[in-house]
Amino acid sequence: MDLTHILNWRRVTPRLTTSGQPSEAELAELKEMGVTRIVNLGPHDNKGALDDEPGTVTGLGMAYDYIPVDFEHPTEADFEAFRDILHAHADEVIHVHCIYNARVSAFFYRLAQQSAGLSEEGVAANMDSIWRPGNDWAEFIGIDAAKGQPNRYKGEDY
Repeated sequence: MDLTHILNWRRVTPRLTTSGQPSEAELAELKEMGVTRIVNLGPHDNKGALDDEPGTVTGLGMAYDYIPVDFEHPTEADFEAFRDILHAHADEVIHVHCIYNARVSAFFYRLAQQSAGLSEEGVAANMDSIWRPGNDWAEFIGIDAAKGQPNRYKGEDY
């Protein structure tokens, strides 16, 4: 089951899905489809963030992990925390989101570069269907040709 009505919904593997910010009702749908853990990379003070996502998620019986990634300055510590959560809970069904699925898709792209368990081509296609990172993000994920370029978004800039 895929929840393609959620903003920028993507399936990475049978147990890993991603999206932009889900609503409270969409979080309940994620629970119904078998998700046991929500990982949020979007800061709680971002426009569009839920008022009490941790409370909603735990109230639904799912685990909640929060890594507030500053969009202008993603860090190695952010990425390591993300990677560690996925590895520590490899047997769970996990949904990872941020506000738009830009941070998340870039993190999965970088993870695929380091992991034989993910298709680099598949996560690159997912990312490209959402955005093409430039600036700090291009450096962060190792796309040399995009360094110094602006971030571009599907449907707006390409």
